[in-house]
Amino acid sequence: MKPVWVVDDDRSIRWVFEKALTREGIPFKTFALAEDAMEALQSGAPQVLVSDIRMPGTSGLELLNNIKRRHPELPVIVMTAYSDLESAVSAFQGGAFEYLPKPFDVDQAVDLIRRAVGESLREEQAEEALTDAPEILGQAPSMQEVFRAIGRLAHSTATVLITGESGSGKELVARALHRHSPRAAKPFIAINTAAMPKDLLESELFGHERGAFTGAQAMRRGRFEQAETGTLFLDEIGDMPADLQTRLLRVLSDGTFYRVGGHQPIRANVRVIAATNQEIETRVREGLFREDLYHRLNVIRLRLPSLRERREDIPLLARHFLSRSARELTTETKRLSEAAMAYLAAQDFPGNVRQLENVCHWLTVMAPTQMIEVGDLPPELRQAGVAMPESDWVEALSREAERVLARGDSAIMDGLTRKFERTLISRALDRSGGRRIEAANLLGIGRNTITRKIAELGLDEKNLSPNEGRADSRG
Repeated sequence: MKPVWVVDDDRSIRWVFEKALTREGIPFKTFALAEDAMEALQSGAPQVLVSDIRMPGTSGLELLNNIKRRHPELPVIVMTAYSDLESAVSAFQGGAFEYLPKPFDVDQAVDLIRRAVGESLREEQAEEALTDAPEILGQAPSMQEVFRAIGRLAHSTATVLITGESGSGKELVARALHRHSPRAAKPFIAINTAAMPKDLLESELFGHERGAFTGAQAMRRGRFEQAETGTLFLDEIGDMPADLQTRLLRVLSDGTFYRVGGHQPIRANVRVIAATNQEIETRVREGLFREDLYHRLNVIRLRLPSLRERREDIPLLARHFLSRSARELTTETKRLSEAAMAYLAAQDFPGNVRQLENVCHWLTVMAPTQMIEVGDLPPELRQAGVAMPESDWVEALSREAERVLARGDSAIMDGLTRKFERTLISRALDRSGGRRIEAANLLGIGRNTITRKIAELGLDEKNLSPNEGRADSRG
């Protein structure tokens, strides 16, 4: 672990950190001036930087901007007096990890540094993983099975049928199968068979002769010819029109086809990999897909798991997509807080990996700070109604308490308690249809208590059912 750097012109502050970090066994260096720290950067970066904002010469904000340009992933904690709160906001906008208000509690400062060190080490590990990232990411057992299957097929040219929900990465698997096959040096051609009209799809697949139809002013080679000696990937094969299924069956059966308007058979030396997000067996039973073609395609079957079946891969994928989006947009890589990461991992993601990738791209553009919190996630995800794990809402409560304390508020217990009670009772009344006795039972409190709380908290009477008064009087 690299040392933590503390930059502050106040000797007593540096002394406090020196004693506290020594006691905790955390390596450190201290600097009286930002210029000294920037000079030391020439020899290497720290694990975490802790810096005051107001210092003689170069300010802490200038130091923050300088170090973020060179080391965008480095966590920076800024120290500030209450009067510098606007500067702290500027620091967050500049990518600060957290701010530490002065005067601070030493144990709180050490805890914050430990959290920043942990984040820094995780980022380093993630960066190492991404540097050597394979073509498909996944640590879940279901994905490991897919990887094993790709490995077993490395020396094969057998036809493969890939099944899985839309957005689960079927084309990535097809490309991996090609890349690890004897045909790797030959073309890989992909076509979505559900994305174009039947007449156009026929020409796309098999090509056409000059004059074959209106507008065919020249001969055109189709995808089968383009993929000669290589691999042809037919995506969404379950939606292929019936007459084109017949033509595809002929190619797979005897290895020949005709261009549209052509009369000379053309030999096809192509490995076919097909994919579908549909229940292909159901399509066969319903007469919508030829059974003989199904058996021709279903030589080797690979099923890709949905993202909700491999939730443990969401953090790895999210970090990868955030890093890639940052590279594409030439900006700093943003990070997900533990609460935001847990919230993402709890989502079902009907659009699977593609949806997660889009979310990460949205966050790279739209999230206001480098550290992404639950509130920064796209509205459609926050409205999905997935409950946060207990640790997450407790952490959210902790952040709210820190926020109001940093603002200088006092006697905050009553205000936060009223918000807590109001939320619980409101939700219980919603659940019970406004029936107080049932709501009280759900909360584990007495009827008189909930009645008193409703009055004290000023809860709207619309939460009560029309018959509630009679129920209470009988009770």
